[in-house]
Amino acid sequence: MTERIVSFVMSGGVGSRLWPLSREDNPKQFHDFSGDGSMLVKTLRRLTARPDGETPVFLIASERHADRVHADLAGIDLSGGGPLFEPTGRNTAAAVALATLRTLSEFGDSLVLVVPSDHEIATARQFWQSVENGAGAARAGRLVVFGIKPGHPETGYGYIEIAGEKDGICDVSRFVEKPDLATAQNYLAAGNFYWNTGIFLFRASAMRDAFTAFEPEIWKATEIAYQAATSDLSGLYMPLELYAAIPSTSIDYAIMERASDIAMVPAGFRWNDLGSWQSLLDVGPSDNDGNVIVGDVVAIDCENSYIRSDSRLLSAIGLKDVAIVSTADATFVAPVSRSQNVKKIVEQLEKSGRLETRFTPAGDRVIESGAWRRRVHHWLFEETVPLWSTVGVDERHGGFHEALGFDATPLKKPKRMRTMARQVYAFAVARARGWDGPADRLIGHGLEFMARNGRTDNGGWVRTLNVDGTVADAAEDAYDHACVLLALAHAHMVGNPDALRLAEETFAFLDAHLEDHRMTGFLETSSGEGERRSNPHMHLLEAFLAWHQATGQLAYLRRAARIVDLFRSHFFDPESWTLYASAIANGLNRATGLAYGAVSRQGLPLDLVSRSWPQAEAIKAAIALDGSGGPDLKPEIEARVGRMFRWHIDPAPLGLWIDRIDERGRSLATDVPASIFYHLVCALTQYLDSTVGEAR
Repeated sequence: MTERIVSFVMSGGVGSRLWPLSREDNPKQFHDFSGDGSMLVKTLRRLTARPDGETPVFLIASERHADRVHADLAGIDLSGGGPLFEPTGRNTAAAVALATLRTLSEFGDSLVLVVPSDHEIATARQFWQSVENGAGAARAGRLVVFGIKPGHPETGYGYIEIAGEKDGICDVSRFVEKPDLATAQNYLAAGNFYWNTGIFLFRASAMRDAFTAFEPEIWKATEIAYQAATSDLSGLYMPLELYAAIPSTSIDYAIMERASDIAMVPAGFRWNDLGSWQSLLDVGPSDNDGNVIVGDVVAIDCENSYIRSDSRLLSAIGLKDVAIVSTADATFVAPVSRSQNVKKIVEQLEKSGRLETRFTPAGDRVIESGAWRRRVHHWLFEETVPLWSTVGVDERHGGFHEALGFDATPLKKPKRMRTMARQVYAFAVARARGWDGPADRLIGHGLEFMARNGRTDNGGWVRTLNVDGTVADAAEDAYDHACVLLALAHAHMVGNPDALRLAEETFAFLDAHLEDHRMTGFLETSSGEGERRSNPHMHLLEAFLAWHQATGQLAYLRRAARIVDLFRSHFFDPESWTLYASAIANGLNRATGLAYGAVSRQGLPLDLVSRSWPQAEAIKAAIALDGSGGPDLKPEIEARVGRMFRWHIDPAPLGLWIDRIDERGRSLATDVPASIFYHLVCALTQYLDSTVGEAR
């Protein structure tokens, strides 16, 4: 009687070498590259097609892919097997340990077959014939691997060196990593090197003994997680906190490269791991010129190229040996000989927190809360703050530059007091959040310039300074004083020695020269001229709350309460209900999803340009409303952060932004105003705070 073989499919990988098609939420094993089912489905069918013998089939997959897994499993008889879901990826050693534990607990010391979910294999009959050829060695307690005789010097595969062969079973001398081309050529010439398929066959007790000998920590941690797992009709689920405690490493490093007496069976089937666009070119249906064309593509005079579009029309002329893959949000172009290096692109994108590696674009997709955290944090503290802390600082005349060009060159513009203060605020916030740059020096530099050049005889602050620091406009403006007070509050919170004194002087000026003594808010300027607007009052409210945060003194809360009362009695328009719901209903450009700067009482846009600051304010408003008893706004928060990056940040050079977008999504910006940095820092740090503990 043919011995039972318990089979496990490992389906936890991302397949980053097939980006931009393969992503975290839809990795390559779920893709149908040949029209006869996903790679996962074909792998499961292959395992269930064993001619003789009991073969329960299990699947080890990511819990985030549970719905997709269940869809692919529909109609496939797993012979008593089923899915085992990992709450987080811990690499292949954990998966093999989990497979071994499941087998021991349910089937005793049976043979175990572990296979990847995303390999192209010629026929099920040839596959199972090769597996049966290794069953005897596995039954005897040897760990068995399967090797492919190389047909060319491949640099994308690991290799197995063998020492000898007896009865179709080879002794493994060593495993070697993916080689460079010269080394691969030497392996091919030597004749005793095979490609490593990553397919393993072993007796459960043999793998258990190997783990206890070489990686007892992995075995014990996996055992604890497995014993605490819960099970229902949909599968087995491991608890996150226990499974995450398993050390993450590959089965090759953990066991195979350290164990002795490993056997290798030369595979009798054609095999391709489909690990690059080159491999898809090799196995795909090609035209007379050797091209594989997929999707809406027009290719003229092209040869031996893989050209694929999953979205818009893609056209190419005169290309040879090139891979072009275009999706709705990304395009990859490379010589097919270097297409495996797409992983370097993915690593760079992931480092900066780009979501194009994680999510497949879809109009109806709800991005998980916190999805933008890594991108936001990277952009703020690794791209933008470092840039503005260098080229944004006027080391000659003092203070900060009012604007930069898109080549990061400072522009000679008058320096507004609000901008100087807002840059101080930004560096103080960065300092409070652990930025390791020279924040203290920058804060002191900014405050020294402001205090030396920008004070008035009344103890207030001027509106505008020339580039060299001389006064350009001496008006004492409520808006500017609000910005100064906010900056001083945050400077005080990070230990600046002058901030508290300057703030006390500013509050004294505010009370003496800007407060309306009828207790109805503040004047626009100390001269009393100008229409009184809500905007300076909003920023004063922000400053008062910041000083309460900095000192804990109730006097600042009382100041804030008077602003709130003024809003209720004068600034709120009950007829048009000009609050968040109205802004969302009437204030968005339906083509881009961006907020207009202003709309009329009738809900019509007064300005078709979308600037970056309203997007920041919309994010802040949604965060403030989320969890206040109304609807769940987390998906909207993610969408708003996404739109800001899509239109204002990602198209700009690193550390900069496009401030003005027209109604069709085209840039109108000619420079990068420093004053906007405050809005972006404020909104995006609030986003980071509101998503602590969410997706990373």
